[in-house]
Amino acid sequence: MTTSTTRILSELADREAIRECLYRYARGVDRLDADMLRSAYWPDCVDEHMGFTGNLEAFIAWSFPIMGAMDQTLHLIGNVLVSIHGDEADAESCFYGIHRVNLPGGKSDVIGAGRYLDRFEKRDDEWRIARRLVVTDWFRQYADSADWSQGMLGIMVEPGGRFPDDESYRRLDFG
Repeated sequence: MTTSTTRILSELADREAIRECLYRYARGVDRLDADMLRSAYWPDCVDEHMGFTGNLEAFIAWSFPIMGAMDQTLHLIGNVLVSIHGDEADAESCFYGIHRVNLPGGKSDVIGAGRYLDRFEKRDDEWRIARRLVVTDWFRQYADSADWSQGMLGIMVEPGGRFPDDESYRRLDFG
């Protein structure tokens, strides 16, 4: 199935708003920013997420302790396919999630990849996720993690932080 350029042009703002919503989701979970995450979902959404099924507030209550127990996380989103039907849209987007987890024997890196199968709804000129199913297509768990005491390529760096301590909250304004 292909989409004509005329149709894409007429839907361009909606498509971009949907992509931005996906990016707000990634930033919200990685920075543990509940308000940013809330801006990506409708309050009455249903999220089916790796064994969890529930609404937005239940998802925050379930996911933030899990993500907060990790030292760092980074979610990348790409290959976004969108099909708009009036004020509803279907989107499939690929994710690649990098997680530094704390285990009893030390730290481990876990990488997961898969797809978000989303139903978006446009309400009051705003697109948000109304329903999500997470499909995990691939993962890899490493026995260890990087040694931050040695720095990246021998250059000492500080890892990014979480809300509100991450430098982005001082330098950028997404309000």
